[in-house]
Amino acid sequence: MPRSKDGGGFSGPLSVIAVVGIALGVTVMVMAVSILRGFQQDITDKVVGFGSHMTVCSYDRLHAYAETPIEVDSVLIDSLRATQGVRHVQAFATKGGMVKTEEQIYGILLRGLSADYDTTFYASCLVDGHLPATTNEVLISTTIGNKLKLNTGDKMRTYFWQGNSYRARAFTVSGLYNTDLTEMDELYILGDLRQVQRLNDWDSTQVGGYELLVDDFDHLNATATRVLSYLPYDLMLTTITQAHPALFSWLDLLNTNITLILAIMCLVSAVAIVSALLIMIFEKSATIGLLKSLGATNRSVRRIFLMKATRLILCGIAIGDAAALALSLVQRQWQVVQLDPESYSMTHVPVQLDPWIYLAVSAATLAVCLLALLLPVASVSRINPAKTMRTER
Repeated sequence: MPRSKDGGGFSGPLSVIAVVGIALGVTVMVMAVSILRGFQQDITDKVVGFGSHMTVCSYDRLHAYAETPIEVDSVLIDSLRATQGVRHVQAFATKGGMVKTEEQIYGILLRGLSADYDTTFYASCLVDGHLPATTNEVLISTTIGNKLKLNTGDKMRTYFWQGNSYRARAFTVSGLYNTDLTEMDELYILGDLRQVQRLNDWDSTQVGGYELLVDDFDHLNATATRVLSYLPYDLMLTTITQAHPALFSWLDLLNTNITLILAIMCLVSAVAIVSALLIMIFEKSATIGLLKSLGATNRSVRRIFLMKATRLILCGIAIGDAAALALSLVQRQWQVVQLDPESYSMTHVPVQLDPWIYLAVSAATLAVCLLALLLPVASVSRINPAKTMRTER
C-alpha cells in the first residue's frame, strides 16, 4: 500500500483511502454484475429447460390441455437440424389430467418426452431416483410429491380427459426433481411420449410438436427467422421469449440496475482518486514550484502526478478484482448466501465467473478515473514558482 515519505503530510493516508475506495468500488461493481448476470442466466436456463428455445406446433393448438397433433415429417426435421444455429430437435406432447390419492385430487400436465429428448436439464434437477425408463414410469417434482405424499417407487393413480370420458393410468414414480420454478414444479410430471400418444389415440407418427434448442441464446431471433423459412403454412413457431414475455422483460430490466450501479460506483472511485490527487498537489506545491524554477514544464509535472495517480488506480483495481474473485469462488463453492426459493426461484445467490466482466469493469474504472484526473492536474499550471518559494521560506 502506498505510504507518504513525509510523516506530517496528508497525501500518504489519503492515498491509502483512495486505493481502498477504488478497490471497494471495483469489488461492488464486479460482484453486482456477476450476481445479476448469474441470476439472469440461472432463470433463463431453468425456463429453457422446461420449454426449450423454440417450439413448433399446429396453429390449431389451443393450449397444453388440448393439443392438435402434427405428423412427423422426417424431411422437415432434417431441414431443421441442418439450420444454422439449431443444436437439437426433439418431439414432445402433453396431456392434462389429475392425480387422485386417498386424501385429495390434484391437477397435472403429463409431458411426454421422445426417446431422443435431451434430458440434461432434468437430470441436473434430479433429487431422488432416476429418469423414467419405461412408459409406466413418471418423474414428479418434490412440490407435487410433498403435496400428495408420494415418494420414489410409489404408485400414482392418474386420470386423463379424453372427449366426454376419462382414462385411468397407474404410474410408478421413478424419481423426484426440483427446479425451484414454482409454476412449473406445481404442474408438470414427466413421462414417455408413447404414453401420451396412447392416451390421445394417436399413432406413432403423431406428436404434439417439436422443440428446438439453439447454440447461442443471444442469436435466438436470427435463428428463429431461419427456421421459419422451412415451416409449412399450418405450423407456427414460438420462441421462449414470446412464450414468457413478462419474465424476459423483467430480466432485461435488470440491466438497468447494472448500469445504475456501475455509474454510481465509478463516480465514487473517481471522487476518491481526484480528492487524493488534489491534496497531493496542494501539499507538494513547493516542490512543484522548485521543479518549475529548475526548468520543468507544466506538461512534465502533470505527467509525474498522473503516473502517481495511475499507480494508485491500478493498485485499487487489482485489489478490487482479487477481492471480488475470492468472494465469488467462496459463494460458488460453499453457497454462503442463501435465498428463499419461493421468492427467488433458487436456493442461493448465483455468481457468474466471466473474465469479460472483470476486464470491462476494470477498463471502465480506469477510463473514468483518468478522465476525472484532468481537472486536478490542470491546477499544476496555475502554481507560480516565485510565490510558492516565498511561502515555503
